[in-house]
Amino acid sequence: MATADPSLSMPRPPILWISLAAMFVCAGPAIAETQADQGKNQTMTRINVIIEGEVLSATLDDTVAGRDFATMLPLELTLTDFHGAEKIADLPRALDLSEAPASYRPEKGDITVYAPWGNLAIFYKPFQTSRGLVRLGEFDGSMEALIKETDIPVRIERVD
Repeated sequence: MATADPSLSMPRPPILWISLAAMFVCAGPAIAETQADQGKNQTMTRINVIIEGEVLSATLDDTVAGRDFATMLPLELTLTDFHGAEKIADLPRALDLSEAPASYRPEKGDITVYAPWGNLAIFYKPFQTSRGLVRLGEFDGSMEALIKETDIPVRIERVD
């Protein structure tokens, strides 16, 4: 009577599964980092927002919308308070939003465009996820000069 080879009775994981598992373990942090940094890409345009001589620095994201906004600069706008959470102003033309996500949840300091109205929206308070809101960039530091109840004339320009 022949005895069964003990190595044949124990199932071995196929090499493909082992390779895939190793790939996911190694790629996991990179995938998480990509998702966390979505909308906050590495190559960015620096801008200044000038309010009554005070210069606030900001950075535009390296996205289609962020780059298109940069082509409009310099801009002279009047910001108006909206909902006690953001300052808004009409832009001279629509931005290219072809690769923009359908919605965005803004944080304090975010520079965005609201696609349905085509206006710039700068958030000084966090707000709910809004369909049609597209992030353009963010302020690098304080933005206290923007938090006024009156309309605010501003100049937005590229930093060369």
